[in-house]
Amino acid sequence: MLDAFDFFLVVFVLKRIAGDFGTDVKSITYAIFLTLAMRPVGAFLFGRMADHFGRRPALMASVLLYSGMEFASAFAPSLRVFLVLRALYGIAMGGEWGVGASLAFESVPIRSRGLVSGLLQAGYPCGYLLASVVFGLLFEHIGWRGMSWWAPRRRCWCCTSAARCPSRRPGPRPAPHR
Repeated sequence: MLDAFDFFLVVFVLKRIAGDFGTDVKSITYAIFLTLAMRPVGAFLFGRMADHFGRRPALMASVLLYSGMEFASAFAPSLRVFLVLRALYGIAMGGEWGVGASLAFESVPIRSRGLVSGLLQAGYPCGYLLASVVFGLLFEHIGWRGMSWWAPRRRCWCCTSAARCPSRRPGPRPAPHR
């Protein structure tokens, strides 16, 4: 949900970003392309990280990194810097889904996996909806840079809170009873 929220905030403000950088909307859409093109790279890298260091640290690193890239995007001084930040955002964003889904499915009882799967699938459209609500409420007051600055702060707090929670390493699960 959080990755979709950030991704669609940029989609909603393409024209304003183009104006700030003195370019056309088409040039800004490369940021969308780069974000999406780099997601598989992030999925691979963070998947490897999750296998080596654990799912939760890899997921937290992914969320903190894409939050940091979103935050840094607000301060991009040029189109080139903005595009590089959005490419890095795509790498970090790519790590969230696979690692998060693996962690969720390893952590919930087998009987709840269908429900959890549905909730995970609903996250992306909910992030899109939340981005549209925030855009409608805040854009005229804080602009695109303000939204890029405001959104990641909440996630960083969530990650630092999650880091303090005791970890539960899932062991082998018994076969489901039929």
